[in-house]
Amino acid sequence: MPITIDLGASDGALAETVFGYFDEVDRRFSTYRTDSEISAINRGDIPVRDWSGDMREVMALAEQTRKDTGGYFDVHRPDGSLDPSGIVKGWAIRNAADIVRVAGVVDFFIEAGGDIQSSGKNASGQEWSVGIRSPFHQDEIIKVVYPHGHGVATSGTYARGQHIYNPFNACGQISDVVSLTVIASDVLEADRFATAAFAMGREGILFLERTQGLEGYLVDEGRRATPTSGFGAFCLP
Repeated sequence: MPITIDLGASDGALAETVFGYFDEVDRRFSTYRTDSEISAINRGDIPVRDWSGDMREVMALAEQTRKDTGGYFDVHRPDGSLDPSGIVKGWAIRNAADIVRVAGVVDFFIEAGGDIQSSGKNASGQEWSVGIRSPFHQDEIIKVVYPHGHGVATSGTYARGQHIYNPFNACGQISDVVSLTVIASDVLEADRFATAAFAMGREGILFLERTQGLEGYLVDEGRRATPTSGFGAFCLP
């Protein structure tokens, strides 16, 4: 997936470190690589006692998210294999942001596959802004938000097709919702709840409305947008 990093005036070595970290995450968690740890686990080559610390951490977060969402987030595929993709991206971006902060950089923007963590101001001294793409016309921005240091994550089927499923109806496609953006305290929180809320279909925006610390913006198959009551606060610079 495309990764964008803006670290302001910091030297290129830090950017290389961050990109190197994302490469390590891919090598461990990619379900598309036969040599990744998750692929080895799914083949039965690595028992639970031998999982890496990162794998244990991600799986613990996945289990907590399953509980927090009433089972709508589940890393178990219908065939029984494990796929932590719905949480790894936000986890990795958050960790990358921590690497940048430890290096003393305050103003930065990190985006991977549409999920974003930003901090401080951009090179023009303005608040970072994020455009939400139309799921029907990807060259069109339908809403601009200002994260103010929060994390932003979007789940949908318009870019990658049907890759999110309802754990309670694994054979059915999610067709009533095409895009759901979540804003939370950081990108990990936004990412883990965006996946689960999307799996809920139309009920997902109500779940976000009820959950403290989460705001959302849903676009349905009829091209109608539904925001949570506090979402508007992030539309102001």
